[in-house]
Amino acid sequence: MKRFLMLVVVGAVVALMACTKKEAAKAPGPLQENVPAPAITVNSLNGKPLNLSDLKGKVVLLNFWATWCPPCREEIPSMMKLNSAMAGKPFQMVAVSIDEGGQPAIESFFKTSGFSLPAYTDPDNRAAKAYGITGVPETFIIDKNGILLKKVIGPMAWDSPDVLSYLEGLTK
Repeated sequence: MKRFLMLVVVGAVVALMACTKKEAAKAPGPLQENVPAPAITVNSLNGKPLNLSDLKGKVVLLNFWATWCPPCREEIPSMMKLNSAMAGKPFQMVAVSIDEGGQPAIESFFKTSGFSLPAYTDPDNRAAKAYGITGVPETFIIDKNGILLKKVIGPMAWDSPDVLSYLEGLTK
């Protein structure tokens, strides 16, 4: 019985750690809401850099994720629906993968899963450190003026009517 209980405890710990980063990214301090979002540069899958500051005038959904993370994979369909619903509006989704395999791992995942996101890489982990992520998925909502409004830890139904209404309201 003790051996079974020990296996259950070990299994629970492993499950809880399944989508945490191997090394928790350390930010200079706790990231606060209603302050300017940290300036970062990430790379598109074709290698083109994207500076977050270039997106002023758009609402940004900045999502940190990984192909190996079950909760990340779970929320991707709702993110795809959100991205479609927000097409033509001043909105930009930036899905930053923390996969060590980089572009090839992401492209392979998209090919086999049928999923697709506006995906970016953070090869030196500077973006993840600037936002102080401790696991994935973690998502940040940034308004049109570059102000960090919300931090969401864990998966979310991004296509829910409440979320869509909130984000659409920010675009006006």
